[in-house]
Amino acid sequence: MSRKPFSAEEIVNKLRQADVLISQGHTIAQVCKQIGVTDQTYYRWRMEYGGLKTDQAKRLKELERENARLKRLLADAELDKAILREAANPNF
Repeated sequence: MSRKPFSAEEIVNKLRQADVLISQGHTIAQVCKQIGVTDQTYYRWRMEYGGLKTDQAKRLKELERENARLKRLLADAELDKAILREAANPNF
C-alpha cells in the first residue's frame, strides 16, 4: 500500500515540529512516531531539507524538476545528433 509523497512544505513543517519536540527532550524515535515517519525518512529529510524555509524548499523542488526536464532535452538532442552522424557516414 503506497502513500502519497509529502510536499516540500509539509516536509519542512514536519521537520520544524520535530525540532520543537526534540528541544522538549523527546527522543528521535518518539519524534518520528509523532510526526508519522520512520527514522530513516526523518534523517533523509534532515539531510535534504535541513535548514530550509518553506519557500526555499518549494523553489528547490521546482529547480530539480526543471533540471530533470533539461537533462531529458539534452539527451534527446544528443541522440538525434548521433543518428544524423551515423546516417551521414554510410559504411558500404
